[in-house]
Amino acid sequence: MVTAVTNTEPRRRNRRGEGGKLREEIIAAAVALLDEGGDERAVTLRSVARKAGIAAPSIYAHFADQPSIMLAVVQREMDALAVALREADENAGPDARRRLFAVCTTYLDFARVHPQRYRIMFGGLWTPSVDDTSITDADLDSLGAEALTLLADVLGACVDQGIAHGSDDLYGDAVALWLGLHGLAHQRAVVRKMPGPADVGERLITALAHLK
Repeated sequence: MVTAVTNTEPRRRNRRGEGGKLREEIIAAAVALLDEGGDERAVTLRSVARKAGIAAPSIYAHFADQPSIMLAVVQREMDALAVALREADENAGPDARRRLFAVCTTYLDFARVHPQRYRIMFGGLWTPSVDDTSITDADLDSLGAEALTLLADVLGACVDQGIAHGSDDLYGDAVALWLGLHGLAHQRAVVRKMPGPADVGERLITALAHLK
């Protein structure tokens, strides 16, 4: 087991106007705690403060509670996922099938490379009742919207190019495709050896995208 090294050096006080920098450092500290093999239970106000090299009360100027830190982590990782998916789409060229598989493969790769981050992006113990924290329903409802919109756009391109059966609910189809990808990513993370053929991912994408 690798033991995490705690930063014990005194932290330089941020100059006036650098509050945004401290906020990002708090988020980065929470992400580091996750990446070190912990789960959201390892992310407490004290552990984050220790990791960032600050006093715990300093956090309250930026985050009301632990769930709001976790929400910021999830929002940042959702943004990173959306950027990765957009880049995959743009680099795939005009062919809709290539775009579809590039986007879906990138999604699965993101989950594989960042398993702890991915798990808390789509639930986990951190998700509280909105009655108990500063988080609102709107905060939670907006998570992942950009990635789903991109999936819907790629599915629409497949229909337009005649390689997929038409649909009157592309967004619903995108949700179904995401649920399939999410299920596959989850299974790959929790089982020692995936059952079935090596091309199960390709089969899943083909079926859920209604490719001809």
